[in-house]
Amino acid sequence: MAVATFLSRVVLKNYRSIAACDVSLGPLTFLVGQNGAGKSNFLDALRFIADSLRTSLDHALRDRSGIKEVRRRSAGHPTHFTIGLEFRLPSGGAGRYTFRVGALEHGGYVVTAEECEVPGGSYRVESGKVVFSRGIAVAPPAAPDRLYLVNAAGLPEFRPAFDALSRMGFYNLNPQRMRELQSPDPGDLLARDGSNIASVIDQLSRNLPGVKEAVVEYLSKVVPGIEGVEAKTIGPMETLEFGQKMEGAGNPWKFLAASMSDGTLRALGVLVALFQSGGRVTVPLVGIEEPEVALHPAASAVLRDCLRVASDRTQILVTSHSPDLLDDRDIAPDSLLAVAASAGTTKLGPLDETGRSVLKDHLYTPGELLRMNQLFPDLEAVRRAQKVQLELFRDESQP
Repeated sequence: MAVATFLSRVVLKNYRSIAACDVSLGPLTFLVGQNGAGKSNFLDALRFIADSLRTSLDHALRDRSGIKEVRRRSAGHPTHFTIGLEFRLPSGGAGRYTFRVGALEHGGYVVTAEECEVPGGSYRVESGKVVFSRGIAVAPPAAPDRLYLVNAAGLPEFRPAFDALSRMGFYNLNPQRMRELQSPDPGDLLARDGSNIASVIDQLSRNLPGVKEAVVEYLSKVVPGIEGVEAKTIGPMETLEFGQKMEGAGNPWKFLAASMSDGTLRALGVLVALFQSGGRVTVPLVGIEEPEVALHPAASAVLRDCLRVASDRTQILVTSHSPDLLDDRDIAPDSLLAVAASAGTTKLGPLDETGRSVLKDHLYTPGELLRMNQLFPDLEAVRRAQKVQLELFRDESQP
């Protein structure tokens, strides 16, 4: 069984609107705040890691319109951004991974420092040179414009960290892409927009039929009348076929994805994202932006239940500004990160003492506090994150 808490700590510096944050994560974490506060930027920093490892650092930066759009814009004009993680691998071993990317003239960039420490090995790379390694007989070559972990993944000590970090899944589902005919793929990891969902459903049907049945059962609670969903081949392409009970009909009617509503497709996409892990590929962390969008408020309790059940196997991060989703007194204060914005800068951290006290005493639900605009980050924790040197770098030298 997978370890539910994959990332235990995330440290960011100068990433988009986030000047600095240093937060702990649990099996299920809600990032709550108003629109535009910067919740998505936190998830994007983690997605940046997965993108850089699955494709390349250059591709990840270009996909975000270049380093000038990634490093924080401020009066101080920071020339670099840093991402640091502490994690626990599915095998049980702990590790850490940190890198800093600096901006050069004309949109260029360089990985000024990168460190990884896992059971059995560690390394430090500075501007394309390996300056320290442990447990590595022959160090692979380094390049200043690439993450070294890609090369180190060829070594057995570092492969588990590479696999886990590159297989994190982040989702902003697009019902229109889910309706379109899709090219078949292995179905090991749901695409960010859901555009390969037919292949993932087919993979679940063949390798995890119990999980597939659970997905359909949850979907039927969100969308009454749904009795099944299958991958359907149409020529060289794939799509989804839904079975839906209709009044007066002895058997469920069949509808292709092109006929289904946005809410139905988004609900299915969220469920597949949450429960996809456990087949041929383990997905250690799933981040979903606003899973409640297009769902009826009455479905919020079902969605909360799905999030809790899924977080027993896969670490779940959710951004939300839905009071209905958070209307539950059993949501612990430690599972909430409050996000606010001031003068274009995101302040992100654990709840302040007032919010924590109110929730611990069960005086209000997080949803009720959100309706009253009373969920705030602990400003002292935010200030500490801004002042502290990045401990994940052993010899951090830049402010």
